[in-house]
Amino acid sequence: EERWIHLELKLLADVGVVGFPNAGKSTLVSRLSAAKPKIADYPFTTLAPVPGIVSLGGQRSCVVADIPGLIEGAHGGAGLGDRFLRHIERCRVILHLVDPTTEGRSFAQAVDTIDRELALYSPTLAEKPQVLVLTKKDALQDAGVLREAQREARKRHRPLYVVSAV
Repeated sequence: EERWIHLELKLLADVGVVGFPNAGKSTLVSRLSAAKPKIADYPFTTLAPVPGIVSLGGQRSCVVADIPGLIEGAHGGAGLGDRFLRHIERCRVILHLVDPTTEGRSFAQAVDTIDRELALYSPTLAEKPQVLVLTKKDALQDAGVLREAQREARKRHRPLYVVSAV
């Protein structure tokens, strides 16, 4: 008797890091952990999930998973998203990184797009707790962007952190 079996490996991480390409996901994971993801200034530098172990002090730690950047339509196969969204299905919390230096897309639009992709991929994934992270604080020129991010985070009842991995 023969049988073909398809096994799907899902990364087990406590925290899943999501966002558009070049939002600073890999840079942040490399600063928080000993992981060494490839970092470059072009989209889709990350081609596979990269786990990193973050020390929380004492004997405590957590696993953070950097997944490739998501784009509109990722839930249906655009970009690399649908191949890697399954890796964050088992995460306890999602870190949603937003790059304030991206022109043509407001903070709210960026959050809405990624939220929609998560919900279209899996309603369960969309219900996971999320923390919003405004990245590249060192390059932030417009204080209005920070005010918009704070307003949107309050409206969505999500914590917001403003960071610079530099």
